[in-house]
Amino acid sequence: MTFILELEHVVKRFGGLVATNDMTFAVYKGESLGLIGPNGAGKTTIFSLIMGEHKVDSGSIRLHGEELTGLPTHKRIRRGIARTYQVPRPFADMDVLANIEVGLMPDSLIEMLVSPFDHAEGRAIARSVGLAEADLHRDPAELSMGDLRKLELARTLATRPEVMLLDEVFAGLTSGEIAQISGLLKEKRQDGLTYVIVSHDLRSLEPLIDRAIAMTQGTFVCAGSYQEVMNDKAVRMAYLGH
Repeated sequence: MTFILELEHVVKRFGGLVATNDMTFAVYKGESLGLIGPNGAGKTTIFSLIMGEHKVDSGSIRLHGEELTGLPTHKRIRRGIARTYQVPRPFADMDVLANIEVGLMPDSLIEMLVSPFDHAEGRAIARSVGLAEADLHRDPAELSMGDLRKLELARTLATRPEVMLLDEVFAGLTSGEIAQISGLLKEKRQDGLTYVIVSHDLRSLEPLIDRAIAMTQGTFVCAGSYQEVMNDKAVRMAYLGH
C-alpha cells in the first residue's frame, strides 16, 4: 500500500510547552485512521501543523511524497487536504449555501468569470450531510450546533479533498445524525477518500477506522487496530489512570 500523508520527526513548541514531540506516522491512501488520546495530547495541534496553520519547528510533513512544510494553508487545500474544526468556523456574512460554495469556486479568476456557476453541486453536498433545503439560505448563526457540524463537514467536502482531517466531527450530534455522517464517510471512502479522525466518541469511532494511533502529551504511544491500541498499557494509563 502507498502512503498518502507522512509526518516525520515533527516538533512544535509554544514557548516552553512541547505540543508535539518527535511525532512520526504515516497514513495509507484510502485509509481511515483514528488519532486518539486524552485532552491535551496534541491531536488538534497535529491537524493545525498538517494544514500549515502553525509552523513546525522541525520535521517533515509530506503529501504524496511532496513536502508541505513552508506552503501556506490555501495551497495545501488546493493540493488535496482539508480539515474540520472543533469549533465550527463558518463565514458569518454568508448564508449556508454560499459557505459551501466557497469551496467549489475555481482557482482562476478568469475561469470564475467565464464559467456559469451551478448551485446544484452545493445543494447536493448539503443534502449528503443532512442539511435541509430550508436551511440553505439561513445565516449560520441561526443553526443548531449539530447543523453547524454538518455545515463544517459540507464546506470541507466542497474542496474535493483527497485527505480529510476530521476534528470532533460527531460532537453535538444526535445518534441518528452520527449514523448519517458515519454512513456518508463510508461512502466517501469507496470513492477513494482518505481521512484521519479525532473523536472523544470512541464508540462511534471504532467501526469507522482501520487503524488507530495513540498519543499523549504530544508524544506517539502506539499504533495498531482499535482494540490493540485501547488494550495497550500506556494508553489505558493515559485514559483511565491504571
